[in-house]
Amino acid sequence: MKNSLSRRVFIQKSFAAGVSLAAINKLEPFSEAGNSGMRFGLVTYLWAQSWDLPTIIANCEKAGYGGVELRTQHAHKVETSLNAAQRSEVKKRFADSSVTCIGYGANFEYHSPDPAVLRDNIEQTKEYIKLCKDIGASGIKVKPNNLPAEVPKEKTIAQIAASLNEIGKYAKDFGQLVRVEAHGPLTQELPNMKAIFDQVTESNVKICWNCNDQDLLPPGLEGNFNMVKKWFGDTVHIRELNDGNYPYQQLFNLFAGIDYKGWILLEARTEPSDKIAAMKEQLSLFNQMIAKTKKR
Repeated sequence: MKNSLSRRVFIQKSFAAGVSLAAINKLEPFSEAGNSGMRFGLVTYLWAQSWDLPTIIANCEKAGYGGVELRTQHAHKVETSLNAAQRSEVKKRFADSSVTCIGYGANFEYHSPDPAVLRDNIEQTKEYIKLCKDIGASGIKVKPNNLPAEVPKEKTIAQIAASLNEIGKYAKDFGQLVRVEAHGPLTQELPNMKAIFDQVTESNVKICWNCNDQDLLPPGLEGNFNMVKKWFGDTVHIRELNDGNYPYQQLFNLFAGIDYKGWILLEARTEPSDKIAAMKEQLSLFNQMIAKTKKR
């Protein structure tokens, strides 16, 4: 049709309006997932732990991954030691690519009965929230990691929630989410995550579903999912879709049922010889599963 704009004309008009080609390209990697709204990306744990930042971005582009969560203490060295110019460079690298910097994967935790250790974790979290803002990310991943046996369970749960509320208030001023990974020997159990979030008051503090075996404990996957779904944010961590017995298809059906439009992030734990081929395989499996959710 004469009134239809070609992609070239669209891009030219977009440039005239001040929209960059990089912003246009950010829309493309998700096309295979159809209209589900779920997007596929990578957590740099294991598969990308030895890659520098340019390599991470290049490999994600090769594999068709739309976003990445940068893990702390890995070879890309995106840490609070970066100065202002270096932070701007990280932000620019992502802006000039088709890969979104989703956030930062920290190891900060808030269950310690030692007040000094707890305070150190909270204050360090705040410094990394500043880093997230500076590099163009949208949030930080943190975790509860235990319920110490020597402390009443209810006291630790209240302490974790209070810590998350303090961090959440701080993060709001920087436009950041606080993504709380369901993690740790006891805190990964969804009833305990619910107990924590029953006391969370900050709207930017969200749960990151982590695909643990404990998700299948009574009342089962669907029951546990429904128990905490009102606190879901925009990130989910999965392992390889063809490794182990986790019911990923059922999980994606549940996410489709709540019209989830966030990121599904691969936190791989195997050691394939060709990681790019393995990344492409996982994206293909993801797309197949998402297609099945639309047929239900």
